[in-house]
Amino acid sequence: MKVFRRLAITIPAALLVLCLAATWWTRGSMTHMPFLKGRGAAGQNTLVDQRPWQTIESIAPLAVSAEEQSLAREAERLADHEVDQAFALALRQASLQSHTLTGNALAIQQKVAQLQAMVKEDQAHVDTLTASLKQPNGTIADSDDLDVAKAQLQLGNDELADANEDLARVSGDQRGQIQDELTAREAAMKKYDSQASGGQIAILSSTRHGTLAGRVSAWFDQRSRMDLIRQAKADTDADIARLTAQHADIEKKASTAAASASTSGGSAATSTPPDAARSRVARMSQAHALAQMHNIVEDQLDTQKQLSAVYAKWLAQVQLQHSIVGHLALQSLSWIALVVLCGVLLTTGVRNLLDRSHTDRRRLHTLRTIATLGIQLVTLGLVLLIIFGAPNQVPTILGLGAAGLTVVFQDFILAFFGWFILMGRNGIRVGDWVEINGVGGEVVEIGLFRTVLLETGNWTDKGHPTGRRVTFINNFAVTGQYFNFSTAGQWMWDEITVNIPPGADTYKTIESIHDTVVKETEKDANQAEQEWQNTTHLNGLSQFKATPSVDMRPAGSGIDIVVRYVIRAGDRFDMRNRLYQSVINLLHKPQAKTEPEAKAEPEPSLR
Repeated sequence: MKVFRRLAITIPAALLVLCLAATWWTRGSMTHMPFLKGRGAAGQNTLVDQRPWQTIESIAPLAVSAEEQSLAREAERLADHEVDQAFALALRQASLQSHTLTGNALAIQQKVAQLQAMVKEDQAHVDTLTASLKQPNGTIADSDDLDVAKAQLQLGNDELADANEDLARVSGDQRGQIQDELTAREAAMKKYDSQASGGQIAILSSTRHGTLAGRVSAWFDQRSRMDLIRQAKADTDADIARLTAQHADIEKKASTAAASASTSGGSAATSTPPDAARSRVARMSQAHALAQMHNIVEDQLDTQKQLSAVYAKWLAQVQLQHSIVGHLALQSLSWIALVVLCGVLLTTGVRNLLDRSHTDRRRLHTLRTIATLGIQLVTLGLVLLIIFGAPNQVPTILGLGAAGLTVVFQDFILAFFGWFILMGRNGIRVGDWVEINGVGGEVVEIGLFRTVLLETGNWTDKGHPTGRRVTFINNFAVTGQYFNFSTAGQWMWDEITVNIPPGADTYKTIESIHDTVVKETEKDANQAEQEWQNTTHLNGLSQFKATPSVDMRPAGSGIDIVVRYVIRAGDRFDMRNRLYQSVINLLHKPQAKTEPEAKAEPEPSLR
């Protein structure tokens, strides 16, 4: 058992340590954007650097307040413009690259020229057929020749597209791939829905966390958001440094190209052969392209600087919210400390108050325990309310709580309604002699939830108090049964037992005892029989008789005579004493016997 107990403690502890260590080791995984380390999207290596847009696209949904959302939209605008300029720059750079085509590349270029001429002819043929088949109402008549021409044009376009791809691949021309990336980006931008401003201002956004748990969670979320914004700003600053170097390089190349073009222009003024003219045009075109690239890079640099400034403002805004949420969390902790302090002071005050009381020690200990537990439960409830707040599904929780309380306190609920039954017409009153759950006694107290009896025994006992106070919950009036022998109409059968020796006068003695019991109980029997007859007549039941009965039972010392009779419950003890006295007098009447015979007969015993 000790080994299993140690394993039961060691395994979860080791698992906890491993999980904590792994959590600490991977703590930076949520605060970095590793998918932005490449030039393109996740797992893709694109020709154009789209990281500015991917960065803001990943952190813009984290904006909470209205101020953050405004800065995020401004950052989106700048990043979008910067990526567009990056595509323009890439296309300009690809255009400047000159490639001398030889071998296979030259053959593919010639094939492309032939396919372009063929596609142009097919398109003209389709246009001619379409114009000839056009109806006065504007529709085009059906024609097999037009369908064949369109199919041939489609095949030519497909073949031309494949040839262009082959030419770009073998010649190293990247303009086609850049154009494809630009087309994909434009399609993605059309699907991107910029969310409208729907957030609250910073203070309201921070104060909407009304619980300590929400404020602590928001505090940690803001820390993660600040780390992401810092990383985005650092990447933007790195791009600014890169673009600054690129801007200086292109500016140098543009200056050199402009100087070369102007020099060649002066020399060409004297003699301008065809090759020199073409060379001059090429140099001027290159200088113009470099000037355009210089302007694009300069615009990119300005955009990146603005984007860095936006990230700085966004970071300052989140830091402001971070301080607000931290202040609110400290307020919640202050409230918790105040509640706990009040609970401790109240507990101390209640204990001191109870210690000064002159109540019984055991009852005092019980009261102290109940009061302390109640204060602690209320304090715990208030602390949980401050930490987690009110539950969202209040009606459901209240319903389940009410059902649970109903099940737990069903005895007290039934006792409360049982009190109304006991206070009714057929209930019980203080001083009544009743029997509840087999315990008979006199009612000394009827409370809202409990009934107290002074135990005197059931109807077969002597009826003397035992000195015990018996308490019953009043639910017996609803779910159980009780007997009241003190109200009007409460009749009961009682009995006495007499033992007489056998003899010649046995039957005469029995008859005398019966006559005596009938005479003593005649009044009660007639009254009980009359009440029973009225009750059975109203309810259609059979008639009951209250005539006393005498039964004989053999015994070792003679004959047991059992006499049963009807008597009112409150008078049964007096009636029993009178009957015993009458039977004793009857049995001790002088008989016509001699003294030795009288001495020889045993005396009758009464039970």
